[in-house]
Amino acid sequence: MPIPSRNLGKCFDAAAAPDKVAIVELRDPATPRAITYRELDEKCNAVARGLLKRGYKRGDRIGILSLNRLEYLYAYFGTMRAGLVSVPISFKLGAEIVRHISDDAQLKAVFHDTDRIPVCPPGVARIGYDDGGFDALLDPGAFDTVEPEPRELAMLLYTSGSTGMPKGVLLSHDSQRWSMETAAKLYGERSHHRYIVGAPMFHMNATISVKGALASGASIVFLPAFDAKVYARAIQDHRVTWLTSVPTMLALVAKEKALLSTLDFSSVTNVTMGSAPLTQALIDKIQALFPKALINNSYGTTEAGPAPFGIHPNGIPRPSLACGYPVPGSEAELREGPNADEGVLYMRSPMMMEGYNNLPEKTGAVLKDGWYRSGDIFRRDKDGFFYFVGRADDMFVVGGENVWPGEVERLLERMPGVHQACVVPVPDDIKGAIPFAFVVASPGANPTEAEIKQFALANGPAYAHPRFVAFRNEIPLAATNKPDRKKLIAEAEGLSKGKRPTL
Repeated sequence: MPIPSRNLGKCFDAAAAPDKVAIVELRDPATPRAITYRELDEKCNAVARGLLKRGYKRGDRIGILSLNRLEYLYAYFGTMRAGLVSVPISFKLGAEIVRHISDDAQLKAVFHDTDRIPVCPPGVARIGYDDGGFDALLDPGAFDTVEPEPRELAMLLYTSGSTGMPKGVLLSHDSQRWSMETAAKLYGERSHHRYIVGAPMFHMNATISVKGALASGASIVFLPAFDAKVYARAIQDHRVTWLTSVPTMLALVAKEKALLSTLDFSSVTNVTMGSAPLTQALIDKIQALFPKALINNSYGTTEAGPAPFGIHPNGIPRPSLACGYPVPGSEAELREGPNADEGVLYMRSPMMMEGYNNLPEKTGAVLKDGWYRSGDIFRRDKDGFFYFVGRADDMFVVGGENVWPGEVERLLERMPGVHQACVVPVPDDIKGAIPFAFVVASPGANPTEAEIKQFALANGPAYAHPRFVAFRNEIPLAATNKPDRKKLIAEAEGLSKGKRPTL
């Protein structure tokens, strides 16, 4: 389906099927709110008109600080339609970091829900969804969407800030539009699909899922935040056909054995998991849950685009753990490794960011001659498929040997009785660092620490086996629904302190 405007705020054609349901919002699953493409278009226009009526100028940055909801989408698209820059902000951040983002982005206003009032940045105009402020802003009527200049900014997404303060990634209308058009060429007609989005809209995973689904004329089931039981029930109740997710989200769904036995997932034909490492064990569990589904291991970055890999040009089936083959018009190289098929992933395509906001040195460190250095370690097979190995930042050295947490996690999840694993380093006087494994047991299973260690020793390199194992009901998630490694590292250091590793 053609995208009617170069402006991301009008990435969907409301006139093509004005009375079709565009969004089903599940803030209250018992009473879902559904809106048509016509209604979505009208509300986005009303936001754009209202913002300009209040005097905001082209290029002004407008924040959005809330859980997912219909008003979030109105604000997100309406802001961009008006030629302003949308700045989604994590709803899990504290006031200090939100204020840093506000100052760094020079926000002129912020849309927010009630629960975020205490962390709204001082001195910035607030537009509340629930206190009448949002309704007062709306100015219904026709609107001529602002057509952006080449590489003009559309949005500013802040990275999760796993090291230091979050960095603002400058993203243009052109970069995201190119990504959507490329996906449309690769995957064809998708208007018959019903997607589910439970990831937060401040993260690329959700923003591209929403824009791509709407651009294709599909419908979206929209969750305020991820909840495994709500997500699973919604798949059945709304006959979802296409799941969008982070792997850890579906790992949590797969744990709900009692609930899953009562649900019908026969509508699901596609499952996309991205933004975090994926294991074969999880793929097998998800395939068993959704036997008719094609499972897609997706990879992307905020800086270099959401989908640099896709299908093979020669029609070669994608291996289950592969991220894919570079999409037409994009380039990928592996550098800094032992050969051309192993190393750090570098990418170049029209999806590139314009740089980091107010950080020219950090921009220069990762962008050169149009190439982006991802910091992710990949390997490439003989057919040209790329496989994610791990984050360069996550790798740690054990007695001179490089240990990739993702590789150890994939090994442990092969063990019967282990549902999920997350491996982090803890300091060691002799080895420098040693692996610490947090493990979620499969329902009804009761593996022991000794059994897990023995399995790792029997099936992998001795230096990579976990010296400590702690069992958890679930792996804590960061705001982006990825494992919260920073929190787990701190917890592991506390648990291991003063204790001698065994085996």
